[in-house]
Amino acid sequence: MPTLALSTCWNSPRHVDGYEMMAEIAALGFENVELSHGIRLSLVPGIVRAVEEKMIRVVSTHNFCPLPPGVNSAAPNLFTPSSADERILLQWERYTLRSLDFAKQVGASLVVAHLGDIEFGWRSPAAPVARLIESKAKFDAPRRERLVAAAADCVAKGVARKTEPWERVFASLEGVLPAFQERGIMLGAENREKCTELPLDADFGSLLQHFAAGSGLVYWHDVGHAHLKEKMGLLKHEDLLRTNADRLAGFHLHDVTGFRDHQPPGAGEIDFTMVARYVRPEHYLTLELNPRLSPNEIVEAKKFAEQAFG
Repeated sequence: MPTLALSTCWNSPRHVDGYEMMAEIAALGFENVELSHGIRLSLVPGIVRAVEEKMIRVVSTHNFCPLPPGVNSAAPNLFTPSSADERILLQWERYTLRSLDFAKQVGASLVVAHLGDIEFGWRSPAAPVARLIESKAKFDAPRRERLVAAAADCVAKGVARKTEPWERVFASLEGVLPAFQERGIMLGAENREKCTELPLDADFGSLLQHFAAGSGLVYWHDVGHAHLKEKMGLLKHEDLLRTNADRLAGFHLHDVTGFRDHQPPGAGEIDFTMVARYVRPEHYLTLELNPRLSPNEIVEAKKFAEQAFG
């Protein structure tokens, strides 16, 4: 079976001791964990102790992990490799390499990362999309049509101005991937849920072609993000999986109800039978679930994943 893990996004916000955080996950029957992008520096000593005692195995982390000093809540987009600000680019490289060193320390095989966005400022075409998604109105045919039109407009405007930020992403990756290769750790480029975030879904192919197999760069598939993009009319979930299957290293697993993601798998709209067709024994499967879910719901999610992908 693929390696099944639980992301600490479920419980890191309410723990002050990293050891207790890891122990709670182990007590639910998990042998593996992904350290999320919400790991504060204060949690690190306990995490290292749990790893050294072999309480539970860290299989992946999520950039930035641990968080930079003074940052106390999840901040995966605090610094971006697409920014026009040289200072931000330097900080992205600095803390990505720091995340790499920590991943090596705790024995992880992969670091999941976001790769930035196309900046528009306060007149971003993503704003109408967000308003339609967040609307409490019924998701009827007219609202869906408006959402599809707004999302298509957003992507078209993103394509028109993506050249420079996309070039900066390539340059940023060229700066860090040799270190990933040297340490034998993969960098997973995650598909995103917002229309202006990079890579745009159609661009994963060119990205993975440029950084060929062996470069350290792999594809990381978030099933919830892909499903949301499908609801916006921007892609077919299975097409995205099929296109990038050769470089696929793992999944973030959660379900979607309406536009609420990070729900227990099997409780929402996603076709996990389709997803299972693309899962291989060497893949990593990380349950990335809402902190509001109860321990019992986490256990049931674990059972569902074992049955769906075993």
